[in-house]
Amino acid sequence: MQALWPSHHQRMQTGETVSDNPYEILGVKSGASDKEIKSAYRKLAKNLHPDLNPGNKEAEQRFKAVSAAYNLLKDKKQRARFDNGEIDASGMENPQNTYYRSHADGGPDQQYYSTSGFSDFASESDLFADLFGRRHARGQSSTRRRGADVQYQLKMDFLDAACGAKRRVVMPDGKTLDISVPAGTVDGQTLRLKGKGLPGFEDGLSGDAYVKVEVGPHTNFRSRGRDILLALPITLDEAVLGGKVSVNTIHGTVMISTPAGASNGQVLRLKGKGVAAVKGEKPGDQLVSLQVVMPKTIDDDLHDFMKSWRDKHAYSVRKTHEGATS
Repeated sequence: MQALWPSHHQRMQTGETVSDNPYEILGVKSGASDKEIKSAYRKLAKNLHPDLNPGNKEAEQRFKAVSAAYNLLKDKKQRARFDNGEIDASGMENPQNTYYRSHADGGPDQQYYSTSGFSDFASESDLFADLFGRRHARGQSSTRRRGADVQYQLKMDFLDAACGAKRRVVMPDGKTLDISVPAGTVDGQTLRLKGKGLPGFEDGLSGDAYVKVEVGPHTNFRSRGRDILLALPITLDEAVLGGKVSVNTIHGTVMISTPAGASNGQVLRLKGKGVAAVKGEKPGDQLVSLQVVMPKTIDDDLHDFMKSWRDKHAYSVRKTHEGATS
């Protein structure tokens, strides 16, 4: 059976005198409600957690004691048995089982200890769960453990995400973390920074940092994989006669030639003007969709010309639609 309370020998190793009574450990009365017990536990656990007190043996022992006390008292059956004197503060039947004592008085790798009660606290607070990581909810038998992962939300504009950029975020301990956001990062993408989370406990490995990138929309550009999409307005005469027009790309402005007789929606491909190449992938292209925009006012010259032109050069563009009922 898993013990729910650190042994007297464990507490003596740190030189502190701690009551065996779980109510006293949590600082609540024996008639405290479940809500009061949980509230007391949350407050103590947040201050004593080893990730916020690296190398502090006293804080570690107190955290174990607080967690163990909560584990016992949150279980209504166990609490009732303790109140009735059927079990002691360690969760063992009275009289104490000597087999348990022989292991509880062993080294830190032998002691029965669980932080399972911590899961209740973490599940109720996303902020706290993000800070410490949910792995603590599963309990660990060794004091040496990996640091918690941390999560960040990073907002970027479209061009910085498409071209790549460096950003700096502030960690929970006040330290800064420089992030290289790769070109082509899309909205909702999560970047993993190995070993950039909270430090491990007792020489354990550091956790990882997970950065979720929120990319804002751009007025003109959209992305599709490593390609960049752009709708380019052109005039009626540019569509008919063709010509040179300037086009914005994510890398700057370039000049392109529109073909004579361009159709609305016709797509021109600008090779290599999309997202830059990365290992194993080619650079993207920019796809320019031509959008023919009529003049705001149809003057007499244009009207008369088009009427004369239609009389001599009428043509059909809707053959596939003729006779369609749906």
